[in-house]
Amino acid sequence: MRYLILLSVLVLSSLPVQAKEAQPLALDPELEARANALSRELRCLVCQNQTIADSEAELAKDLKQQVREQLKAGRSNDEIVDYMVQRYGDFVLYRPRIQPTTLLLWAGPALLFVGGVLILLVSMRNRAARAASAEPSAEDISRAERLLQSEQEGKA
Repeated sequence: MRYLILLSVLVLSSLPVQAKEAQPLALDPELEARANALSRELRCLVCQNQTIADSEAELAKDLKQQVREQLKAGRSNDEIVDYMVQRYGDFVLYRPRIQPTTLLLWAGPALLFVGGVLILLVSMRNRAARAASAEPSAEDISRAERLLQSEQEGKA
């Protein structure tokens, strides 16, 4: 029985697989290129970390189709992006626009870097100041010498 199952798996796995070449979704190559470029600028609302060009989600496919339909209707790229933002909000933009509401998003990494460098510099300065003030005074040196002498006398 095992041999029969193994033989059937081998036979079925050796059947030719017919691969089809991907058909462009738009008949106009220029229109398809514009649709692909716009699809790389819009975020998949389901995946959130992918563009609709990269996503296989049904919503992403619907959004790609909407982009193609609007391109066929003669709308410009900016008009299509504005429509998507109006309908889905700024979140649909894969690279958000610089606006007062997104300023912290754009400036945040630079602010964190500058803040980190400032904290590092202040920390290094404080450490150097502590090291400089940690030099023993003459009184500390004489006390240490007395302790060493008493310890050596105790061993002898």
